[in-house]
Amino acid sequence: MNDQEREIIILNSAWEMIDNMVNWAMFCKTEKRELSNLMFETNAHARLFLVLLGDFLSQVSPYKSKKVPLGLLPVPDNVRPSDKTFLFHLRQVCTKPHFGGNTSQLHEAVEAFASWLEGAFRTEGVNLHPIDVVADIEIERLLYLKMCGDISKHSLARLEANARRLRVILENAGVTIDEQQSYLGLETFFDWFFDGMFIYHSSLIAEFLNNIRWAIYDYLQPEFQRSYHRDPRATDFLPLYGYHVPAEVTDPIAFAMYWDAMNRSRRPPYFQRFTIPASFKTLY
Repeated sequence: MNDQEREIIILNSAWEMIDNMVNWAMFCKTEKRELSNLMFETNAHARLFLVLLGDFLSQVSPYKSKKVPLGLLPVPDNVRPSDKTFLFHLRQVCTKPHFGGNTSQLHEAVEAFASWLEGAFRTEGVNLHPIDVVADIEIERLLYLKMCGDISKHSLARLEANARRLRVILENAGVTIDEQQSYLGLETFFDWFFDGMFIYHSSLIAEFLNNIRWAIYDYLQPEFQRSYHRDPRATDFLPLYGYHVPAEVTDPIAFAMYWDAMNRSRRPPYFQRFTIPASFKTLY
């Protein structure tokens, strides 16, 4: 993959992932122009959002020591926690853009979400009753979201890493548990953070993601205006169109994603820009 192909893969993939999370099937539809808070349609939608968010917040890694898929760059060692998410690849676009000029809006949206994710909060009296533990826990937002996404997605047999993380979290809180207890405590850990913190945070997370989506849309508009053209065979009943795909984009996957990204750029995102009240941003 060359730089242009890699960039369009990053932008289209991020846009698609956000579309799958922040949409009016996931959240209750409202006719209000100014959104004050978002409510999931059902508890199952909330869990699905969390699973998809966990994927967005996971590092794109090679399989069995092969290259990182889709020509994406490997994440270096000793990076900040948010670089071990898909935000790392969006940062590459901001640093060296190829399809637009100004990436300031995208940079601002990415860094705002990254800074929030890397922050920590303290929650007191976490009651893990299956293992008779009550503790005051301090935890990073990125860590609890990834753990809850994994727990929501996988069976107990696939949660060894999260059981180990729970032991470390409790050890930092002054509580020592063994391996068996850490597995027994995972479900209650999930319930505490899912019902308490994630539901409260979900509107703000959606705002962060929506801002990234709108920034991608705005960034790609100059390329869309350059590339879009009406097909000479088009009629009022058959509005054929095409795109002047850059000569550098020849890889089949990148070529297809270029078309996907341009098709998405034909109209603004369905989810309007919004800012939730400060009251949903101050806790945790």
